[in-house]
Amino acid sequence: MISTNPFRIGGIAAGLLLVLVLIWASIIFGLTDVSSRMVIDSIYRFDQSNEHIIIRDSRIPRAFIAAAVGASLAVAGTIMQGLTKNPLASPSIFGINAGASFFVVLGISFFGVASLNAFTWLAFTGAALAAAVVYICGSMGRDGLTPIRLTLAGAAVAALFSSLTQGMLTLDERALDQVLFWLAGSIEGRDLELLLAVLPYLAAGLLFALLMGRQMNVLAMGEDLATGLGQRTVFVKLFGAVIVVLLAGGSVAVAGPIGFVGIIIPHIARWLVGIDYRWVIPYSAILGALLLLAADIGARYIIMPAEVPVGVMTAAIGAPFFVWIARRGINE
Repeated sequence: MISTNPFRIGGIAAGLLLVLVLIWASIIFGLTDVSSRMVIDSIYRFDQSNEHIIIRDSRIPRAFIAAAVGASLAVAGTIMQGLTKNPLASPSIFGINAGASFFVVLGISFFGVASLNAFTWLAFTGAALAAAVVYICGSMGRDGLTPIRLTLAGAAVAALFSSLTQGMLTLDERALDQVLFWLAGSIEGRDLELLLAVLPYLAAGLLFALLMGRQMNVLAMGEDLATGLGQRTVFVKLFGAVIVVLLAGGSVAVAGPIGFVGIIIPHIARWLVGIDYRWVIPYSAILGALLLLAADIGARYIIMPAEVPVGVMTAAIGAPFFVWIARRGINE
Protein backbone atom coordinates (compact mmCIF):
# COMPACT_ATOMS: atom_id res chain seq x y z
CA MET A 1 0.00 0.00 0.00
CA ILE A 2 1.21 3.50 -0.85
CA SER A 3 0.86 5.24 2.53
CA THR A 4 2.41 8.70 2.13
CA ASN A 5 1.17 11.58 0.01
CA PRO A 6 4.44 12.18 -1.90
CA PHE A 7 4.43 8.55 -3.05
CA ARG A 8 0.73 8.79 -3.93
CA ILE A 9 1.41 11.86 -6.05
CA GLY A 10 4.29 10.01 -7.68
CA GLY A 11 1.97 7.08 -8.35
CA ILE A 12 -0.52 9.37 -10.09
CA ALA A 13 2.27 10.85 -12.23
CA ALA A 14 3.55 7.37 -13.14
CA GLY A 15 0.02 6.21 -13.90
CA LEU A 16 -0.69 9.14 -16.20
CA LEU A 17 2.57 8.50 -18.02
CA LEU A 18 1.63 4.84 -18.45
CA VAL A 19 -1.78 5.88 -19.81
CA LEU A 20 -0.03 7.98 -22.46
CA VAL A 21 2.24 5.02 -23.31
CA LEU A 22 -0.75 2.71 -23.76
CA ILE A 23 -2.60 5.31 -25.84
CA TRP A 24 0.42 5.45 -28.12
CA ALA A 25 0.60 1.64 -28.19
CA SER A 26 -3.12 1.47 -29.02
CA ILE A 27 -2.53 3.73 -32.01
CA ILE A 28 0.45 1.73 -33.28
CA PHE A 29 -0.48 -1.93 -32.70
CA GLY A 30 -3.11 -3.85 -34.63
CA LEU A 31 -3.77 -5.75 -37.83
CA THR A 32 -2.18 -2.95 -39.85
CA ASP A 33 1.24 -2.21 -38.41
CA VAL A 34 2.16 1.43 -38.33
CA SER A 35 5.24 3.21 -37.08
CA SER A 36 5.58 6.17 -34.76
CA ARG A 37 6.74 8.21 -37.75
CA MET A 38 3.52 7.36 -39.61
CA VAL A 39 1.45 8.53 -36.64
CA ILE A 40 3.21 11.90 -36.57
CA ASP A 41 2.94 12.27 -40.34
CA SER A 42 -0.78 11.45 -40.29
CA ILE A 43 -1.32 14.38 -37.94
CA TYR A 44 0.92 16.98 -39.54
CA ARG A 45 1.35 15.74 -43.14
CA PHE A 46 -1.81 13.78 -43.93
CA ASP A 47 -1.54 12.25 -47.43
CA GLN A 48 -4.78 10.18 -47.53
CA SER A 49 -2.85 6.91 -47.64
CA ASN A 50 -4.49 3.82 -46.20
CA GLU A 51 -2.25 3.89 -43.13
CA HIS A 52 -2.94 7.56 -42.44
CA ILE A 53 -6.70 7.05 -42.78
CA ILE A 54 -6.61 4.11 -40.36
CA ILE A 55 -4.60 6.14 -37.84
CA ARG A 56 -6.76 9.26 -37.98
CA ASP A 57 -10.21 7.73 -38.41
CA SER A 58 -9.86 4.56 -36.34
CA ARG A 59 -6.83 4.22 -34.11
CA ILE A 60 -6.67 7.69 -32.52
CA PRO A 61 -10.41 7.90 -31.68
CA ARG A 62 -10.35 4.32 -30.41
CA ALA A 63 -7.45 4.95 -28.05
CA PHE A 64 -8.97 8.04 -26.48
CA ILE A 65 -12.42 6.43 -26.23
CA ALA A 66 -10.89 3.47 -24.38
CA ALA A 67 -9.14 5.76 -21.92
CA ALA A 68 -12.23 7.92 -21.31
CA VAL A 69 -14.66 5.02 -20.95
CA GLY A 70 -12.33 2.99 -18.74
CA ALA A 71 -11.79 5.92 -16.38
CA SER A 72 -15.51 6.72 -16.28
CA LEU A 73 -16.67 3.18 -15.54
CA ALA A 74 -14.03 2.72 -12.83
CA VAL A 75 -14.97 5.94 -11.06
CA ALA A 76 -18.69 5.13 -11.36
CA GLY A 77 -18.01 1.80 -9.65
CA THR A 78 -15.96 3.52 -6.94
CA ILE A 79 -18.75 5.99 -6.16
CA MET A 80 -21.35 3.21 -6.14
CA GLN A 81 -19.35 1.02 -3.79
CA GLY A 82 -18.77 3.96 -1.47
CA LEU A 83 -22.41 5.07 -1.39
CA THR A 84 -23.87 1.59 -0.92
CA LYS A 85 -21.03 0.08 1.17
CA ASN A 86 -21.31 -2.88 -1.16
CA PRO A 87 -18.07 -4.32 -2.63
CA LEU A 88 -20.00 -5.83 -5.55
CA ALA A 89 -21.57 -2.55 -6.65
CA SER A 90 -20.86 -1.47 -10.22
CA PRO A 91 -22.84 -0.12 -13.20
CA SER A 92 -22.98 -3.59 -14.76
CA ILE A 93 -23.98 -5.58 -11.68
CA PHE A 94 -26.64 -3.06 -10.57
CA GLY A 95 -28.32 -3.00 -13.98
CA ILE A 96 -27.40 0.56 -14.88
CA ASN A 97 -25.56 -0.46 -18.04
CA ALA A 98 -28.44 -2.77 -18.97
CA GLY A 99 -30.97 0.03 -18.48
CA ALA A 100 -28.98 2.41 -20.64
CA SER A 101 -28.60 -0.25 -23.34
CA PHE A 102 -32.33 -1.02 -23.27
CA PHE A 103 -33.28 2.59 -23.93
CA VAL A 104 -30.78 2.91 -26.78
CA VAL A 105 -32.12 -0.25 -28.46
CA LEU A 106 -35.68 0.93 -27.82
CA GLY A 107 -34.93 4.18 -29.60
CA ILE A 108 -33.38 2.39 -32.57
CA SER A 109 -36.10 -0.27 -32.87
CA PHE A 110 -39.27 1.76 -32.39
CA PHE A 111 -38.34 5.35 -33.13
CA GLY A 112 -35.59 5.04 -35.73
CA VAL A 113 -33.15 7.07 -33.63
CA ALA A 114 -29.81 7.56 -35.34
CA SER A 115 -28.31 10.78 -33.98
CA LEU A 116 -25.45 10.78 -31.51
CA ASN A 117 -27.13 13.26 -29.15
CA ALA A 118 -30.26 11.11 -29.04
CA PHE A 119 -28.18 8.03 -28.17
CA THR A 120 -26.60 9.99 -25.33
CA TRP A 121 -29.87 11.16 -23.80
CA LEU A 122 -31.48 7.74 -24.20
CA ALA A 123 -28.53 6.17 -22.37
CA PHE A 124 -28.75 8.74 -19.56
CA THR A 125 -32.49 8.15 -19.20
CA GLY A 126 -32.08 4.38 -19.06
CA ALA A 127 -29.23 4.61 -16.56
CA ALA A 128 -31.21 6.94 -14.29
CA LEU A 129 -34.34 4.77 -14.45
CA ALA A 130 -32.39 1.59 -13.67
CA ALA A 131 -30.63 3.25 -10.72
CA ALA A 132 -33.95 4.47 -9.31
CA VAL A 133 -35.61 1.06 -9.67
CA VAL A 134 -32.69 -0.73 -8.00
CA TYR A 135 -32.70 1.74 -5.10
CA ILE A 136 -36.46 1.46 -4.59
CA CYS A 137 -36.48 -2.34 -4.80
CA GLY A 138 -33.45 -2.63 -2.54
CA SER A 139 -35.12 -0.39 0.08
CA MET A 140 -38.32 -2.41 0.34
CA GLY A 141 -38.97 -4.59 3.33
CA ARG A 142 -38.59 -4.32 7.08
CA ASP A 143 -34.78 -4.24 7.14
CA GLY A 144 -34.51 -1.42 4.64
CA LEU A 145 -31.52 -0.92 2.36
CA THR A 146 -28.79 -3.55 2.80
CA PRO A 147 -25.87 -4.64 0.58
CA ILE A 148 -27.43 -8.03 -0.15
CA ARG A 149 -30.80 -6.48 -1.05
CA LEU A 150 -29.09 -4.02 -3.40
CA THR A 151 -27.15 -6.81 -5.07
CA LEU A 152 -30.24 -8.94 -5.59
CA ALA A 153 -32.26 -5.96 -6.82
CA GLY A 154 -29.47 -5.00 -9.21
CA ALA A 155 -29.20 -8.52 -10.58
CA ALA A 156 -32.98 -8.66 -11.10
CA VAL A 157 -33.10 -5.29 -12.85
CA ALA A 158 -30.13 -6.20 -15.05
CA ALA A 159 -31.82 -9.47 -16.04
CA LEU A 160 -35.11 -7.67 -16.74
CA PHE A 161 -33.62 -5.00 -19.00
CA SER A 162 -31.36 -7.53 -20.74
CA SER A 163 -34.36 -9.79 -21.46
CA LEU A 164 -36.41 -6.88 -22.80
CA THR A 165 -33.50 -5.84 -25.00
CA GLN A 166 -33.08 -9.33 -26.42
CA GLY A 167 -36.83 -9.56 -27.00
CA MET A 168 -36.85 -6.35 -29.04
CA LEU A 169 -33.89 -7.50 -31.10
CA THR A 170 -35.62 -10.76 -32.05
CA LEU A 171 -38.46 -8.71 -33.52
CA ASP A 172 -36.28 -6.23 -35.42
CA GLU A 173 -33.44 -7.68 -37.50
CA ARG A 174 -32.39 -4.23 -38.65
CA ALA A 175 -31.79 -3.14 -35.07
CA LEU A 176 -30.02 -6.43 -34.40
CA ASP A 177 -27.55 -5.76 -37.19
CA GLN A 178 -26.93 -2.25 -35.86
CA VAL A 179 -26.36 -2.98 -32.21
CA LEU A 180 -25.28 -6.62 -31.82
CA PHE A 181 -21.54 -5.86 -31.70
CA TRP A 182 -22.20 -2.73 -29.64
CA LEU A 183 -24.17 -4.74 -27.05
CA ALA A 184 -21.14 -6.97 -26.45
CA GLY A 185 -19.23 -3.85 -25.40
CA SER A 186 -16.91 -2.58 -28.11
CA ILE A 187 -15.01 0.52 -29.09
CA GLU A 188 -14.10 -0.71 -32.56
CA GLY A 189 -15.35 1.56 -35.34
CA ARG A 190 -16.25 4.44 -33.02
CA ASP A 191 -15.30 7.84 -34.36
CA LEU A 192 -14.10 10.92 -32.53
CA GLU A 193 -17.43 12.69 -33.08
CA LEU A 194 -19.15 10.15 -30.82
CA LEU A 195 -16.65 10.75 -28.03
CA LEU A 196 -16.95 14.51 -28.38
CA ALA A 197 -20.74 14.22 -28.07
CA VAL A 198 -20.49 12.70 -24.58
CA LEU A 199 -17.15 14.13 -23.45
CA PRO A 200 -18.71 17.11 -21.60
CA TYR A 201 -20.83 14.73 -19.51
CA LEU A 202 -17.96 12.34 -18.80
CA ALA A 203 -15.66 15.23 -17.91
CA ALA A 204 -18.29 16.76 -15.62
CA GLY A 205 -18.88 13.41 -13.91
CA LEU A 206 -15.15 12.85 -13.34
CA LEU A 207 -14.63 16.38 -12.04
CA PHE A 208 -17.59 16.18 -9.65
CA ALA A 209 -16.35 12.79 -8.43
CA LEU A 210 -12.91 14.22 -7.65
CA LEU A 211 -14.53 17.08 -5.71
CA MET A 212 -16.66 14.60 -3.76
CA GLY A 213 -13.77 12.75 -2.13
CA ARG A 214 -13.98 14.48 1.25
CA GLN A 215 -17.75 13.95 1.48
CA MET A 216 -17.29 10.27 0.63
CA ASN A 217 -14.77 9.93 3.47
CA VAL A 218 -17.25 11.40 5.96
CA LEU A 219 -20.06 9.17 4.70
CA ALA A 220 -17.82 6.11 4.99
CA MET A 221 -17.68 6.63 8.78
CA GLY A 222 -21.39 5.83 9.00
CA GLU A 223 -24.54 7.70 8.12
CA ASP A 224 -25.39 8.62 11.73
CA LEU A 225 -21.92 10.00 12.40
CA ALA A 226 -21.90 11.85 9.07
CA THR A 227 -25.23 13.46 9.95
CA GLY A 228 -23.89 14.36 13.39
CA LEU A 229 -20.94 16.09 11.72
CA GLY A 230 -23.34 18.23 9.73
CA GLN A 231 -23.27 16.40 6.41
CA ARG A 232 -26.47 16.36 4.38
CA THR A 233 -26.25 12.69 3.54
CA VAL A 234 -29.32 12.66 1.30
CA PHE A 235 -27.80 15.40 -0.85
CA VAL A 236 -24.46 13.56 -1.01
CA LYS A 237 -26.17 10.35 -2.14
CA LEU A 238 -28.28 12.13 -4.75
CA PHE A 239 -25.22 13.97 -6.07
CA GLY A 240 -23.34 10.67 -6.20
CA ALA A 241 -26.21 9.10 -8.12
CA VAL A 242 -26.07 11.93 -10.68
CA ILE A 243 -22.33 11.32 -11.10
CA VAL A 244 -22.91 7.60 -11.69
CA VAL A 245 -25.62 8.30 -14.27
CA LEU A 246 -23.38 10.77 -16.12
CA LEU A 247 -20.42 8.39 -16.19
CA ALA A 248 -22.23 5.11 -16.83
CA GLY A 249 -24.78 6.55 -19.26
CA GLY A 250 -22.13 8.39 -21.27
CA SER A 251 -19.92 5.29 -21.39
CA VAL A 252 -22.75 3.07 -22.63
CA ALA A 253 -23.68 5.61 -25.30
CA VAL A 254 -20.12 5.42 -26.67
CA ALA A 255 -19.06 1.83 -26.16
CA GLY A 256 -22.05 -0.26 -25.13
CA PRO A 257 -22.36 -2.11 -21.81
CA ILE A 258 -18.78 -2.96 -20.89
CA GLY A 259 -18.79 -4.91 -17.64
CA PHE A 260 -16.55 -5.60 -14.65
CA VAL A 261 -14.32 -2.51 -14.93
CA GLY A 262 -16.35 -0.87 -12.16
CA ILE A 263 -15.91 -3.91 -9.90
CA ILE A 264 -12.23 -4.66 -10.37
CA ILE A 265 -10.63 -1.24 -10.28
CA PRO A 266 -12.02 0.24 -7.01
CA HIS A 267 -10.67 -2.74 -5.05
CA ILE A 268 -7.24 -2.41 -6.65
CA ALA A 269 -7.21 1.34 -5.97
CA ARG A 270 -8.12 0.84 -2.30
CA TRP A 271 -5.43 -1.83 -2.00
CA LEU A 272 -2.89 0.65 -3.37
CA VAL A 273 -3.80 3.83 -1.47
CA GLY A 274 -6.12 2.84 1.37
CA ILE A 275 -9.68 4.03 1.98
CA ASP A 276 -9.22 7.78 1.52
CA TYR A 277 -11.51 8.62 -1.40
CA ARG A 278 -9.53 11.77 -2.19
CA TRP A 279 -6.91 9.32 -3.51
CA VAL A 280 -9.05 6.31 -4.37
CA ILE A 281 -11.07 8.24 -6.97
CA PRO A 282 -8.14 9.59 -9.06
CA TYR A 283 -6.34 6.25 -8.83
CA SER A 284 -9.51 4.50 -10.00
CA ALA A 285 -9.74 6.79 -13.02
CA ILE A 286 -6.14 6.10 -14.03
CA LEU A 287 -6.34 2.35 -13.42
CA GLY A 288 -9.65 2.12 -15.30
CA ALA A 289 -8.12 3.82 -18.32
CA LEU A 290 -5.13 1.48 -18.16
CA LEU A 291 -7.32 -1.63 -17.90
CA LEU A 292 -9.54 -0.81 -20.87
CA LEU A 293 -6.62 0.31 -23.04
CA ALA A 294 -4.73 -2.92 -22.29
CA ALA A 295 -7.85 -5.04 -22.83
CA ASP A 296 -8.54 -3.37 -26.16
CA ILE A 297 -4.99 -3.90 -27.39
CA GLY A 298 -5.15 -7.55 -26.35
CA ALA A 299 -8.55 -8.01 -28.01
CA ARG A 300 -6.97 -7.31 -31.41
CA TYR A 301 -4.66 -10.31 -31.21
CA ILE A 302 -6.83 -13.12 -29.78
CA ILE A 303 -8.45 -14.19 -33.07
CA MET A 304 -6.62 -11.97 -35.55
CA PRO A 305 -7.53 -10.88 -38.24
CA ALA A 306 -10.94 -10.68 -36.51
CA GLU A 307 -11.32 -8.95 -33.15
CA VAL A 308 -12.86 -9.87 -29.83
CA PRO A 309 -15.16 -7.17 -28.40
CA VAL A 310 -13.40 -5.47 -25.53
CA GLY A 311 -16.39 -6.25 -23.29
CA VAL A 312 -15.59 -9.95 -23.69
CA MET A 313 -12.00 -9.29 -22.61
CA THR A 314 -13.04 -7.37 -19.49
CA ALA A 315 -15.53 -10.13 -18.64
CA ALA A 316 -12.81 -12.77 -18.93
CA ILE A 317 -10.61 -10.74 -16.59
CA GLY A 318 -13.35 -9.64 -14.23
CA ALA A 319 -15.43 -12.79 -13.75
CA PRO A 320 -12.84 -14.60 -11.56
CA PHE A 321 -12.32 -11.40 -9.58
CA PHE A 322 -16.09 -11.10 -9.07
CA VAL A 323 -16.26 -14.67 -7.77
CA TRP A 324 -13.39 -13.98 -5.37
CA ILE A 325 -15.11 -10.86 -3.99
CA ALA A 326 -18.42 -12.71 -3.66
CA ARG A 327 -16.75 -15.60 -1.78
CA ARG A 328 -15.28 -13.17 0.71
CA GLY A 329 -18.83 -12.11 1.55
CA ILE A 330 -20.41 -8.77 0.78
CA ASN A 331 -21.06 -8.10 4.44
CA GLU A 332 -17.43 -8.08 5.48
